[in-house]
Amino acid sequence: MKRLLNLGRDKLAVLSLIVIGSVLTAGIFAPFVAPHDPQQVNMGLRYAGMSSAYWLGNDHLGRCILSRLIYGIRPSVLWVLVALLASVGVGALLGLAAGYFREKIDAVIMRICDVFLSFPGYVMTLAVVGILGPGLENILIAFIATKWAWFARVIRTSVMQYAEKDYIKFARASGIGHVRIIRTHIVPAAFADIAVVSSSSVCSMILQISGLSFLGLGIQAPNPEWGMMLNEAREVMFSKPQLMLAPGIAIVAVVSAFNFLSDALQVALDPKLGASAESRRNKEGKQARYEYIGS
Repeated sequence: MKRLLNLGRDKLAVLSLIVIGSVLTAGIFAPFVAPHDPQQVNMGLRYAGMSSAYWLGNDHLGRCILSRLIYGIRPSVLWVLVALLASVGVGALLGLAAGYFREKIDAVIMRICDVFLSFPGYVMTLAVVGILGPGLENILIAFIATKWAWFARVIRTSVMQYAEKDYIKFARASGIGHVRIIRTHIVPAAFADIAVVSSSSVCSMILQISGLSFLGLGIQAPNPEWGMMLNEAREVMFSKPQLMLAPGIAIVAVVSAFNFLSDALQVALDPKLGASAESRRNKEGKQARYEYIGS
């Protein structure tokens, strides 16, 4: 917990937290934040520009772009986080079991993971969506089915580093149960790796769900989603570029915020990375001063 306080010193991490917090809050309270019904069609406002009533204008059906952008947070970000938590939960349970108990349990779980990881993640997601059909629920199932194996392998590697520590061996010799050891010693030690892996994976999942919706395999009309908004504006991308600009900026901003936060978490939770980064900054500062003096 003390290491997480180091995030406050990183201005980029604080800005990323503000962006993520604002986006999540707007998505949760979308009915109260959005100025209009995102599915309300008004052909009289077809391709209307920005105004006081419609800050980002209207799309090809006269729907409010800002309202659709706000409601699009739910499938594009909120439900992605739900799928991420489910994937991490399954992967953490199996990874903890494999890394702690080893032997047959480890062999069985890792062979299953090898089967799932033998195919590229995007290909597996497309295959699952192709079998189950397009839609938000099927995409979330595809995410859970394809991501858990990667989380299990990463967490298992992290757990193996701590399972053979002297204090873990002493706890076993003292007769403490395995569940209690995992809960009180292994999980807190591996939490840093779990947090970093989770925060970095959400970026790819947001891009995947937006990409699938852009291809017509994700969220179906008239439900708002950022990737589908890009697809709907594709035909007028040169004459009405503002229709693609809003969802495009939203995707870039949210993915960049999660990416920067992941980097900051990795530095904050790993003292070695923090020390090396600080040392590198000091060296760069000294070098800049030498160059300035020399000039």
